[in-house]
Amino acid sequence: MKSFHLTDSDKKKLLSIARSAMEEAAGSTGTGAVERDEATSDTLLARAGAFVSLHKKGRLRGCIGRFEADDPLADTVADMAVAASRNDPRFSQVSPDETVDIDIEISVLTPLHRISDVSEIEVGTHGLYIIRDIRRGTLLPQVATERGWDRETFLEETCIKAGLRRDAWRDADTEIYVYEAVVFGEKPKE
Repeated sequence: MKSFHLTDSDKKKLLSIARSAMEEAAGSTGTGAVERDEATSDTLLARAGAFVSLHKKGRLRGCIGRFEADDPLADTVADMAVAASRNDPRFSQVSPDETVDIDIEISVLTPLHRISDVSEIEVGTHGLYIIRDIRRGTLLPQVATERGWDRETFLEETCIKAGLRRDAWRDADTEIYVYEAVVFGEKPKE
């Protein structure tokens, strides 16, 4: 699987871009458009999928991403920060006064890789993307680690997220993909 390397400077810049875009989307003081224009490193201009997760006081406040991108990574991160703050159907839009309480986490993704045997899944390394008919769902690699899940629980929870039966991952018609992520955020991991 192709890996993706980000320097500390790249990570800092992406977090700044995400914060500015989120604040701008919420109607506070962000300058997302200016920040995007300043992204000039080859890595930030590369095409890669990314998810942006917003947390408020340790609880998820929004998370949206895309697996593949036609735009530079910096633009994808900005767009996903806006989408996470405005368009996650599980939450209301982020308001200007709550942006100061939100911590941002970014997951830059490797390309999807379809697997034929669930023993290929490495919990804590791989994220899962499950497709069956028109239903699909994903859970990022850090979710399984944070919740202490084993492989089977991770598969079951991803099926549930996709709106499928808990054991749908066992069916031959269910497609299972893995991916890896470079995960970093404003709040240091403990």
